[in-house]
Amino acid sequence: MPRVRFAPSPTGYLHVGGARTALFNWLYARKTGGTMVLRIEDTDRERSTDAHTQVILEGLTWLGITWDEGPLFQGANLEQHQADVRALLNAGKAYHCFCTREELEAQRATAAAQKTGFRYNGRCRSVTPDEAAQRLAAGEEATVRIRMPDEELAWDDAVHGRISFQGHDLDDFVVLRSDGTPIYNLAVVSDDIAMQITHVIRGDDHVSNTPKQIAIYRALGAPEPVFAHVPMILGSDGKKLSKRHGATAVGDYQDQGIFPAAMRNFLALLGWSPGGDREILPEAEMIELFSLEGIQSKPAVFDTAKLEWMNGQYLSATPAAELLPAVTRQLGLLGVDSGSRPLEPLIDGVKARSRTILQLAEQVAVRLAGPRGEPDARGIALRKKLGSAFAEHLRRAVAVLESLPDDQWRAEPILAALTASAESAGAKLGDALQPIRVVLTGSTVSEPVNELLVLVGREAALERLGRGAAEMESVG
Repeated sequence: MPRVRFAPSPTGYLHVGGARTALFNWLYARKTGGTMVLRIEDTDRERSTDAHTQVILEGLTWLGITWDEGPLFQGANLEQHQADVRALLNAGKAYHCFCTREELEAQRATAAAQKTGFRYNGRCRSVTPDEAAQRLAAGEEATVRIRMPDEELAWDDAVHGRISFQGHDLDDFVVLRSDGTPIYNLAVVSDDIAMQITHVIRGDDHVSNTPKQIAIYRALGAPEPVFAHVPMILGSDGKKLSKRHGATAVGDYQDQGIFPAAMRNFLALLGWSPGGDREILPEAEMIELFSLEGIQSKPAVFDTAKLEWMNGQYLSATPAAELLPAVTRQLGLLGVDSGSRPLEPLIDGVKARSRTILQLAEQVAVRLAGPRGEPDARGIALRKKLGSAFAEHLRRAVAVLESLPDDQWRAEPILAALTASAESAGAKLGDALQPIRVVLTGSTVSEPVNELLVLVGREAALERLGRGAAEMESVG
């Protein structure tokens, strides 16, 4: 059975690119009945923190990405890393390098002056094991370098097809520092071998690491996994996605009210096509359709507007009871107390016109406590267009609505009363209803006005409409 791994470094937040990589690994494991391993690559001791690890775990959990083994920590595997380096040395596949930092810097300076790329000159390749042992015993410091083979280092990438490098074009890179800690490429291969990883699915920024890692697999006599390098995610300007494009952390989208299922759906379609014109994919269908062959080789563009549209689709299809906890939490952040009011009817009334949990909560808040500040641009334009008629429509609405008995405060009787009032005044029904909508929501867009009035409630609606009419009359 396939074994895949997601291996983030706990040196920052969970980036959407990392989350997409985790999702592809998860989808492949679930599709094939395989195993997903979560490995925290914490060997960068200066930058790795427990707080960052926790943020990564919380982000994955929020997205609904589960793992079968782990989290395992790369730093705990030091003995295995060092054992693999010893195996390389014993097989003559690696050697000790006694070049000092100053000597290497001088080589780099010479390469820069000659405008050639720096490559280690192989000076210590000829150091025998016996000589190395004597120099180490004498207290000299040394790194360990792999002896790059003069052969083709190629693989059939599951996304990009055949990719080939030549070993003689790559220098003998360090696999173990002088302090006994491994370099990234050695640690990754050592861990993947120990964890029996069969498929390495990761970003295509790792393509340049792959020939080096293949050299290590071969030197250790271990089978190479299937490599699948997924495309980078770009911003709308075609450049690598970064903070200049807006939010890039998964946690930021959670705070903005993006639904986990929508984010998962959106990320899945960044670089993968299920075929046809499918865009809304339930989890089970996503797993069923997923394949490495469906991953595209071209970079994907992160379209925030499309994410919000997709989120709106999920919100509309989600029962109010399931949205209630997130909306209640957001109302608390907005400083709105719902009291004893049942929120499910309010949520149902506005979810079709909301694209995020934040927007949904704001619209619920409007129906609970009224709009804050000035109406939106359309609301302001309507007030200017109608002029004094804006307040007249409101006064007429208050008069007819006050005459309705409490047991008639329902959608049908309200609409009938407002329609009759507009007809008797010779007013267009739209002109008569829109001021009500603007005063109650701050916008000209909402659910039908009669349904809006029911949601707001008789007492609050009449008070707010009367106040709105008075304010409009006071400004002329």
